[in-house]
Amino acid sequence: MRIVVALGGNALLKRGEPMTAQAQRANVKVAAQALAQIAQEHQLVISHGNGPQVGLLALQGAAYKPDEAYPLDVLGAETEGMIGYMIEQELGNLLPFEVPFATLLTMVEVDGADPGFKNPTKFVGPVYEKAAADALAADKGWVFKQDGAKWRRVVPSPDPRRIFELRPIKWLLDHGTIVICAGGGGIPTMYEAGANRKLVGVEAVIDKDLCSELLARELNADLLIMATDAEAVLVGWGTPDARAIHQASPAALAKYNFAAGSMGPKVEAACRFATSTGKTAAIGALADLPAIVHGLKGTLINRRVENITWHG
Repeated sequence: MRIVVALGGNALLKRGEPMTAQAQRANVKVAAQALAQIAQEHQLVISHGNGPQVGLLALQGAAYKPDEAYPLDVLGAETEGMIGYMIEQELGNLLPFEVPFATLLTMVEVDGADPGFKNPTKFVGPVYEKAAADALAADKGWVFKQDGAKWRRVVPSPDPRRIFELRPIKWLLDHGTIVICAGGGGIPTMYEAGANRKLVGVEAVIDKDLCSELLARELNADLLIMATDAEAVLVGWGTPDARAIHQASPAALAKYNFAAGSMGPKVEAACRFATSTGKTAAIGALADLPAIVHGLKGTLINRRVENITWHG
């Protein structure tokens, strides 16, 4: 099978951990152990989050020369290279030497009129106490929203429209390469209004789950998996009556509300993929990836499922 795995932010940097290269590498090493089992039997495409990394680079840039801070599209490109390098190295340490890898800087087109530009929702960077967030907002003009008990910076998150590097990605897959691409939702770009095909970068961060869904659909993938820190999609999360969904259709999931800052985008992306392709999208824990591929764990979403089934 051709499988697209979207690694959640927890696969690279867990909440509350120091944003160091050592911490990221330790987490990537754990992710590689699960990915390697899939790569031995299937074609594998890997995407990943980059919210904490983009936020960290933005802080570093602002501390150096606030008036010359690098824009978000450039920071996104930097994180694609950094994270892709770590994934390649740690996964390569587990697979045979002859298995080829490629990390592609991936530009993704967005619409300048997308409503996401008017309502920033994408979390980037570390969490702050309210007082620290207010101080940064006043100093740098950043927008903050509550994320659990803490506060985080938010930036625009427009929908992805087109992946420009799709042809080389397909070529690499056809030649047996494990491809790491569309990291952090890809590098946000758009054509300048009135210009003759002039592509420019955009101050935004595309949701990596929605971009991974577009990637999986365009690659004609057999399975899309969104790996997160939850074992499955939960109904009634945070309550004593919480239940874990095993299988469901997009129509059945539409009856429930899921948190916009966490599970919501994953469910939306999974439903888009299942509805448009008739294939299965899955959401589950990183450590359970092999079992998710076999349909034993996680939440499996397919439009042919008649009734919701639950994990015991």
